[in-house]
Amino acid sequence: MDPLTQAVVGSAVAASLSKRNEVVPFALAGALAGMAPDLDTLIRSASDPLLFLEYHRHFTHSLIFIPIGGAIVGLILALLLRRWWPMQKRRYVFAATAGWATHGLLDACTSYGTQLFWPFTDHRVAWDSISIIDPILTLGALLILVIAITRRSINLSRFAVAFIVSYLALGFVQHQRAIAQAKVIIAERGHFPEQISAKPSFANLLLWKIVYQWEDAFYVDAINIGFNDRWYPGESTPRLDVANTCLTNELTQLNDIERFRWFSKDYIAIDPRDPHYIIDVRYSMLPNEIRPLWGVRIACNQNQQEHVRYEMSRDISPERRQQLIDMLAGRVISAE
Repeated sequence: MDPLTQAVVGSAVAASLSKRNEVVPFALAGALAGMAPDLDTLIRSASDPLLFLEYHRHFTHSLIFIPIGGAIVGLILALLLRRWWPMQKRRYVFAATAGWATHGLLDACTSYGTQLFWPFTDHRVAWDSISIIDPILTLGALLILVIAITRRSINLSRFAVAFIVSYLALGFVQHQRAIAQAKVIIAERGHFPEQISAKPSFANLLLWKIVYQWEDAFYVDAINIGFNDRWYPGESTPRLDVANTCLTNELTQLNDIERFRWFSKDYIAIDPRDPHYIIDVRYSMLPNEIRPLWGVRIACNQNQQEHVRYEMSRDISPERRQQLIDMLAGRVISAE
């Protein structure tokens, strides 16, 4: 999730485990350690544009790395902060470890994928229960946490943790509701996919994107699961068949496609608007469309060492923005 949310969650958990005279340093250590695993975003390569995809949410996010990361951050903070908060080093390490421990688990609640069980497997855990950014979770927990720190209150810190856990639990409930409703609609189509993916659209738990594969195509729809459920039919596109691209002997690019397939959990297709753009079908600004937020661009007739190019696109017109608002509100839209 975003750094602010990671800091708030790490801070709340650490502060909830402190003593009254330790609330402030524990909260600070938890916040910094809660953000620290995302330092893996610095692992990049000018020559290999997909390297950062492989190493973000990698070893720093694994469960086995928690005590290592917590010890590193805790010992550094002990050196820097003991002048103001003279706790024992082990208390700094304990606070930082508590903050670090929240990061991978919180990221696993999103749909991006987190390697919680590295090095035993490279499986990307994604529980699909919350958006990467969710202002209700972040601002609600932050408000409680600020009051807790101001009052040096362990109980309020624990209340912040309870709020966080409750909101995440609501996300799991909403996820199951979305899946249940999707199964009904999909069965009415005569489709029987082995797996259905449901993920919340940007910054909310009401509007969900549904993606499933039936035969050789991906189908994308949306559903609002507020008080009155509303289904928004979407689009479909053929599943990627590399034979349908222009690549033949470009081995590096072909390997890059497989790396992107792993990152995207095999939800990849050729952009219907651009035959040289391979996209991650899971993500779009409007949840019932196939218009990617990111993908890789292939180039034909290149040398063996040429990589694909990673591209992002987050443009949204005023018309599509209004359509998103209407879908969030559960209104009927023209595309329905």
